[in-house]
Order: sequence, then structure tokens, then C-alpha cells
Amino acid sequence: MYPDLVTTTQAVDPVFMFIFGASLVLLVGITLTMVGFVIRYRRSRAPEPTSQASSNVWLEIVWTVLPTALVLAMFYYGWSGYLTLRQVPRNALEVTATARTWSWSFTYANGRTSPKLVVPVGRPVLVNLVSLDVLHGFYLPAFRVKRDVVPGMKNYAWFVADKPGTYDLFCSVYCGTGHSSMITTVEALPPARFAAWLQQGGETEHAGKKLLEKHGCLGCHSLDGTPKVGPSLKGIWGRRVTVLTNGVERNITVDEAYLRRSLLEPNADVVKGFPPVMPSFAGKLTDAEIKALVEFLKGVR
Repeated sequence: MYPDLVTTTQAVDPVFMFIFGASLVLLVGITLTMVGFVIRYRRSRAPEPTSQASSNVWLEIVWTVLPTALVLAMFYYGWSGYLTLRQVPRNALEVTATARTWSWSFTYANGRTSPKLVVPVGRPVLVNLVSLDVLHGFYLPAFRVKRDVVPGMKNYAWFVADKPGTYDLFCSVYCGTGHSSMITTVEALPPARFAAWLQQGGETEHAGKKLLEKHGCLGCHSLDGTPKVGPSLKGIWGRRVTVLTNGVERNITVDEAYLRRSLLEPNADVVKGFPPVMPSFAGKLTDAEIKALVEFLKGVR
């Protein structure tokens, strides 16, 4: 479908191998020369200098020209690779990656959102990078892609998955307490399966869960009982919890009023043992959306 396309992997790997090869040759050459000089000109064999030469024009030319040529070659290959990384192929699938502390959310042209970046095999994917809070890093080691995600700055990256599979996606910039858990995956699907997934649009998924994914809640709260930056949402409805209210401990039962307050005023009642780092969703969630979240959390067991 794209026979002449140079992928990001094909652009980066030759540059890396060239620089690695040149460095290896220099390392071996310098090491062997040093060992040879140590053996040949050791003090027991040559206690006094035998040469009176103070300079050598050809030697100076060689060690000036060779490093210059090497650096220019590195620059040429590096610049060519950089241009490939910044020139997006035509007809690329466009996705918006939204980074927030500490999760990723991916939005497609038809409005579908996903906590994972789902892409079709063999088609270029253009990822527009957006940060809602602090500096993050969009890092796909399998595709040799790494770009900063800066608040208020437009940036992008692109890549092609050449075979089906699951690939890690990391945040490469320290962004706070939950940085190490800001991990998701790229799911590369055959084109037919991807088209079916994209058209499905998540109709079978509960509206409350869609909202959790859309707003990055699952980056800090799990649904399986595993504690993350924040407490797990599994079995949260009706749970007795100890919270800190203005520094004072008190026990409460999780109900609709508590969940609503946690969304709009997250630092009013902080669950003991967890940091007060949850952002407020006041003005970001409608009353109907809050009700959908509450209804979903009632059934998470």
C-alpha cells in the first residue's frame, strides 16, 4: 500500500548503527594503538626518547580531516533521519493523544476514545500530542519515536506498525508521583479488525466507563482492586473508608454525595494513605455525566 514509504524505524536504525559502528572502530583502534605503544615504548625497552621530531604535517592533516568527515557524515545521516520523522505521509490515520497526570487518552476522528492506541497494520498513523497539565513525553521504543508533549504547544509524531502485536507506550519525562505508572500500549490490528473496532465506537460499553477512559481516571484508579496513585474503584460503592478532612480523620460510607464531592472537590475528603493530587472536574463534567459515573461505580464489584 505504501511501497516507497520509509518508516521511522528504517530512518533511525541505520543512523544508530552507523554511529555505533564508527564508535566501535575508534574504540578498538585507539585501544590497540595504546596497548601497542605501551609494549613497544615501555621504559625498560626505550628509557630515552629516540625521535627528535616535533611535528608531522600529514599526521595533523589526517587527524583533522578524518574527524571532520566523520562528524559531517553523522550530521548528514542524522538530518536525513530527522526529516523523515517530521514529514508525515499522505493519508495517515489521525489520532489525538491527550496526556494528563498520569494517563493517556486517544481520540479518533469519529469521536471514539480509548485508553490504548489502537492502529491498523501497514498504515501510517499521525498522533497529535496534547498535554492538559505538565510536560510529558510520548515514547514508543518499538517504533523509535520520542516526542515531548508540552502544554499549549502543538506537536506530533507518526509511525507505522508493520505487523500485528502489542507495543509499549511510555511517558519519558518525569511528571510527578504517578509517572512510573503512566504506561499504556499500542495495539496493532489487521486493517479489517481495526475498521470493525473503530466503527463499533464502544456502543456496548457503559457510558460511565467511557467517561473514566476519556478523562484518564483509570491511570490512577484501577477497576480490579489494584491500588495505584489513588484507591481502586472496585467495590467502592458502600465501602467504609477513612478520609482526612482538613487534617482530621473520620470514617465515612461511600455514597453518591461522597462520589460527587470527590469529583468536584477532590481534596475535601482525601482517602487516608493516598496523596492529595487528584484534579477537580468542576466545569469539566456535566450533571448527567456525574450521574453516569456514579451508576457505573455502583456496579463495579
